[in-house]
Amino acid sequence: MIKVMIVDDSAVVRSLLREQLEAEPDIDVIGVAPDPLFAFQKLRTLRPDVLVVDVEMPRMDGLTFLRQLMLEDPIPTIVFSSLAEQGSAVALDAMDAGAVAILCKPGAGVSQFLQEQRAQLVQTVRQAASSRMRRIGRTMKAEARSVAPLANVAALGRTTDAIVAIGTSTGGTRALEFLLKQLPKDCTGLVIVQHMPANFTRQFAQRLNAGCEIDVREAQDGDRVMPGRALIAPGGLHLSVRRNGAQYQVTVQDGPPVSRHKPSVDVLFRSIAKAAGSNALGVIMTGMGDDGARGLKAMRDAGAFTVAQDEESCVVFGMPKEAIRLGGVAQICSLDEIPERIAHFGQRV
Repeated sequence: MIKVMIVDDSAVVRSLLREQLEAEPDIDVIGVAPDPLFAFQKLRTLRPDVLVVDVEMPRMDGLTFLRQLMLEDPIPTIVFSSLAEQGSAVALDAMDAGAVAILCKPGAGVSQFLQEQRAQLVQTVRQAASSRMRRIGRTMKAEARSVAPLANVAALGRTTDAIVAIGTSTGGTRALEFLLKQLPKDCTGLVIVQHMPANFTRQFAQRLNAGCEIDVREAQDGDRVMPGRALIAPGGLHLSVRRNGAQYQVTVQDGPPVSRHKPSVDVLFRSIAKAAGSNALGVIMTGMGDDGARGLKAMRDAGAFTVAQDEESCVVFGMPKEAIRLGGVAQICSLDEIPERIAHFGQRV
């Protein structure tokens, strides 16, 4: 059974959520709380697998609760709030704080919304329950563990510009902020897929750009991949890379979800395998599910060097774990070590 606790100041919302979730044979709502302080009291004796939390509540807001929870005793948390509309700062703050998913609560008609979106709610709870959480802010200094000889990678020929491709999901907003802030302004050009809905990524890219030496922007169709630039896939659209002579350009286009996501890391990685081969570095980081695992294997088979974030520094180890299982990973690194791997890769070209 998946044990769920609901934290929302509306008794009506708590009741409706409980009704929808307990209609499933594998979900049990073991507790409810009208605000975070009551929730902390209940968490002394109850251990839910998943929390469903509102943002705007009395005595303590949901984001403060989430940040404190992730520092002390992480539990997979879904934010369900009318403030977390697409593209809002609240939604980005919730992702930064460690929420595994964001669901936007309508201002009115919650009952009808939950009935219509029940399948999405249940799927999100099940996915959240399968995640393995780590304390936000925890850093690891362990040595990188190689599962493929670095000498083989260094011997690969490179005849075109280098390129770095990164794929991440849950926990990735904070991980990307940490990583990109470490990179010098002349680093190898990057293309990034972070699982986000439409309208989130532009504000996310702007937030990153304000704090980084490199140029961080939401990708537009035809953008060139250049040193010192990171292009982030727009939410709700796929990002791929094509070669134009000795340069790389991105294609941004619509299409069906791949590996249950749009943008999909698999779409990006497979295009990199075809366009760049051994001139590429692929990095898969914290995230729920398996998107990117097959694409990273394709990159490695094409001669690219591939890196997975280690379990200890991931918020959720799902995506890297699947990539390792499929044999797509040449080296496993802590988050602390990934910026250095990117810098060294650029120096070898």
